[in-house]
Amino acid sequence: MEILKTEALKKYYGKGVNLVKAVDGVDLSIAEGEFAAIAGSSGSGKTTLLHMMGGLDSPTEGKVYIDGRDIYAVNDESLTIFRRRKVGFVFQSYNLIPVLNVWENITMPIQFDLKRVDQEFVEEIMRTLNIFDKKNALPNQLSGGQQQRTAIARALVTRPSIVLADEPTGNLDSKTSQEVVNLLRHSVKKYHQTIVMITHDENLARMADRIVRIEDGKLVNKGGAPC
Repeated sequence: MEILKTEALKKYYGKGVNLVKAVDGVDLSIAEGEFAAIAGSSGSGKTTLLHMMGGLDSPTEGKVYIDGRDIYAVNDESLTIFRRRKVGFVFQSYNLIPVLNVWENITMPIQFDLKRVDQEFVEEIMRTLNIFDKKNALPNQLSGGQQQRTAIARALVTRPSIVLADEPTGNLDSKTSQEVVNLLRHSVKKYHQTIVMITHDENLARMADRIVRIEDGKLVNKGGAPC
């Protein structure tokens, strides 16, 4: 079953001789339960593509569907609510709130929606990601790997339709990167999630079910199973 789809997706900047085609007509389909890696060199358009797929950056042209819904056919307020409930984000810089502890950072998206926190589910995610013993710690008391695992838990806690990870190991050493991606892969499988991960690291890309390659804003390979 298809969970995310882009149609002729474009993001252009500038005009005339200064025109930059950051994303240039991308058609891509992501299946429910899939772990897809989008790989490409620096400046290839992969992060811009991911941001449009998640509703963080509006396209110049084209459409994005999540759960069959055209996410750019609604107003900004509706898109913000939809994004918070349906899309989990994991960023390179973690984006944790310094004055909140691990538990508070993880449950923050639920608090925004004024919903009851499923304590048992949150604790299960934290144990899966090996951070339960850090639940009262502040971000500056954590290692980089622990901070990223906290960010992954926050992305999973709302049971989103899809998780989008933008260079999630960019600030980590190679050993910790492998550990984090293994935990991410295990978590999305355990909780029946779908993930799209941006990476320039070929070794990490090969851990995905499929590698999609982008260069100069165009898909050059929609991928199959990684070699």
